[in-house]
Amino acid sequence: MKPLLVLQRLHRNVRGLALIEFALSLPIVVTLLLFGLETVNLGLAILRVHQIAATSADNAARVRDSINEADVNEVLLGGKLIGESMAFAARGRIILSDVMPNGKTGTIAGQTILWQRCTGALNSADSQPHYGREGKGANDSSLQAMGATGRQIVASSGAPMIFAEVTYRYEPLVSETIFGTPVLRSEASFSVRERASEALTSVPAVTPSVCTRYDL
Repeated sequence: MKPLLVLQRLHRNVRGLALIEFALSLPIVVTLLLFGLETVNLGLAILRVHQIAATSADNAARVRDSINEADVNEVLLGGKLIGESMAFAARGRIILSDVMPNGKTGTIAGQTILWQRCTGALNSADSQPHYGREGKGANDSSLQAMGATGRQIVASSGAPMIFAEVTYRYEPLVSETIFGTPVLRSEASFSVRERASEALTSVPAVTPSVCTRYDL
């Protein structure tokens, strides 16, 4: 067979063309698919962290009449259950602070963190209380508000608030090379409703969720 005729036949032969095109485009399609899955997973994780913060603060603020260690433990457990599908207990941290005016006047007037409780195994710089620990501002003006600059909030006289700080180290669905493992953070606050006393009372056989603990 003449070489020219062979070349002409090869030029007109389109068998396998679709397969070749698919093979060439497959890496791009797979890359886009994996990137999309990781983006969705990150978005869901961010949404879940916001949900944990809002629900925890709201539930703690809803406890009526008085509040004790068992009540707080139940609220913290509820937050961890919301994040159960993303291993929040092992990779996250909830900090609940009961904030109210310190009752002082003049230059030492401000806010104070009456009590603070935590749960979750995440122990990093990002997971520590950002605005102070239990007792801050009790006798001075060192605490004027809770929250990041531009989004600060204060408890008014007669209306204490529960302030929640939630952090979570993101667990990738596909690979760390796409977004890494950033620490996601959310804050929420709710005013206390119908509670006569903000003192956190102890309960026999109930272990307080103090913020020096990092167990699950």
